[in-house]
Amino acid sequence: MLVAALFGTFVICLALGVPVAITLGISSAVYLYLADIDLTVVSQFMYSGMDSFVLLCIPGFVLAGNLMNNGGITDQIVRFGNALVGHIRGGLGLANVTGSMIFAGISGTAVSETASIGAVMIPAMKKSGYGAGFASALTAAASTVGPIIPPSVPMIIVGTLTGLSVGRMFLAGAIPGLMMGLGMMLTVYIIARLRNYPKGKWVGFREVLVSGKAAFWAVLMTLIIIFGIVGGVFTPTEASIVASLYAFAIGLFIYKGFTLSQLPRIMLESAIGSGALILLVGLANVFGWILTSEQIPQMIASAMLSVTENKFLILLMINILLLFVGTFMETIAALIILFPPLLAVAQQVGVDPVQFAMIAIINLMIGLTTPPVGICLFVAGNIGKVPLRIISREVLPFILSNLIVLMLVTFVPALSLWLPSLFFD
Repeated sequence: MLVAALFGTFVICLALGVPVAITLGISSAVYLYLADIDLTVVSQFMYSGMDSFVLLCIPGFVLAGNLMNNGGITDQIVRFGNALVGHIRGGLGLANVTGSMIFAGISGTAVSETASIGAVMIPAMKKSGYGAGFASALTAAASTVGPIIPPSVPMIIVGTLTGLSVGRMFLAGAIPGLMMGLGMMLTVYIIARLRNYPKGKWVGFREVLVSGKAAFWAVLMTLIIIFGIVGGVFTPTEASIVASLYAFAIGLFIYKGFTLSQLPRIMLESAIGSGALILLVGLANVFGWILTSEQIPQMIASAMLSVTENKFLILLMINILLLFVGTFMETIAALIILFPPLLAVAQQVGVDPVQFAMIAIINLMIGLTTPPVGICLFVAGNIGKVPLRIISREVLPFILSNLIVLMLVTFVPALSLWLPSLFFD
């Protein structure tokens, strides 16, 4: 009865559109009240969930992303992407994906990438003759590369939950992230050929060099973060501070996109965004403690292993479960609640934890573009003024492309484990 009340409240709150963090808090409070457990445990487990050195990465990377975005980096990235591939059929669409792959090294979150790249690319694509639904769907899908190519907020959360090396996961995401980007570019090209979408003019090597020089600073930040962590120069938390200082200097002195008077606003926006994520982590920790006390993870593991102990079938079942959960649950909450028990199942059948982290994160990234609660779809649709039914139809080819990459990462471990083993082993 108590578990039914917990999940019943959770589902009702989600259906009513209550924010996920508040939903977790309300459903946990209902359970504790019915179980006659002192509500002070909420504050205790919230604090223990948030009291993590690794979680300090989040404010740093969020601030770095906001500084670079306000510094005018989005325009420079889009310009470089357009210079590289804008002359090909569907060039603006290809530039959209290219821009997202470069921007991934700055934001670490899909939603912020959708908003930043979408504000520039969706109006430009509509003006050039692309369908509004296609432009919006492409932007939403391309943004999901953000948390796969490092730095990545979901990877930081996984590291906090399990003690896995964040540096290993950052490297593990590089090849799958590139595969997702290239897969979506191929999809864009095929659709552009079928629909006869426009192509731009070749702007010349000089423009490629000039725009590449402007976008170079964004790529350099990613390299500093990755090789700094992998080389043992600094921890992920220290890397986020280095990234923020770097973004401040680049945005203020090189791109000159903001002034010192605008800095308080940027820091306030970053603090609010970071605070929302940390609150979500704290409340999800309370929810996770309840699940553990009710032995829900053990029940999930037993149920899966009672069906089969075949490694590939277990991974297929986990993929289906995560794809389903991703359609209605926010990424961070889903990771905190489901990742530890599913990791235990995966390890029992011989799956490497770092590979499984990539599988879980890619699954939940696909969920960000899957109706009915694909957050990136709503953000892109709002920018492009496109109804959900249209953008949901247009995003299907890109979901299929990402599912192919997911299956490859699931059943070919080397795609996610080769780089970490090369650098760490």
